[in-house]
Amino acid sequence: MSTTAKVAGFIVALAAAFGLAFGAGQWFGPDVESEKSASHEAGPNEATASEEVPGGLMISQDGYTLALDHSDTNPGKNVPIQFTIAGPDGKPITKYDVAHEKKLHMIAVRRDFNGFQHVHPLMAADGTWSTNLDLDAGQWRIFADFKATGADALTLGADLSVAGRVNHRDHVTEQRTDEVDGYTVTLSGDLKAGADAKLTVDITLDGKPVTDLQPYLGAYGHLVALRAGDLAYLHVHAEGGRKPVFHAAVPSGGTYHLYLDFKHNGVVRTAAFIVDASGSAAAPTGGHGEGEEGGHGGH
Repeated sequence: MSTTAKVAGFIVALAAAFGLAFGAGQWFGPDVESEKSASHEAGPNEATASEEVPGGLMISQDGYTLALDHSDTNPGKNVPIQFTIAGPDGKPITKYDVAHEKKLHMIAVRRDFNGFQHVHPLMAADGTWSTNLDLDAGQWRIFADFKATGADALTLGADLSVAGRVNHRDHVTEQRTDEVDGYTVTLSGDLKAGADAKLTVDITLDGKPVTDLQPYLGAYGHLVALRAGDLAYLHVHAEGGRKPVFHAAVPSGGTYHLYLDFKHNGVVRTAAFIVDASGSAAAPTGGHGEGEEGGHGGH
């Protein structure tokens, strides 16, 4: 599918992406015809500043390219991952602006959503980023969320194949509550295509409300939303006080997988949700189907 066809699909306002002030912006994205087209990565020259695309769908955008040191690996704990972000001159960039306390945020998710990690690699002087991931067999999507100094914030994505037999889990169509290390986390609010949605999170521990969340990366909660089918990427930060509240709008009706990072008693944990967004716009179909802080197990 051509980039022009991908871009023609939808428009959405999003809240507080990395490198941007808390508030609404715009998210443009494609229609997805099949699993094959959903996993397509554009070549280095396919996306330009005049062609805005949703976060994470492109391996190259605005002259910047995410280059993994390898596109396949073996499963295991603490699997080493290295990559660079090449700039418009083709050389690895070394100057980044800090966004939410880090120069680069990395999200790794298995394409069937049975695995999620949010980590923060370290960069060498030559611009090579390094981290470790816990990887099960399957197809993974690696997102690099960053702001090169003097440029706009970007999220680039690349696929990583992990060898071995894939263990799939039962398909779940809706999940509003998750249990994580004794915490019960419940998401409230409805998503509607093209409209702003207010999402709130209630967290209890041993049946008692948790009211003393700790800041993590400058906010009391981080919510990553991934659209089923093409894994279009949206990252929203909590607004207000210690009860996480998020504002976001999604581009189309359909299924979205949401991952909430929250910090309590000095530990970062992740809760996972599956939410169906109402709306007449066609949702993508044919879905592809887990470090450092926030190196979370799969959901």
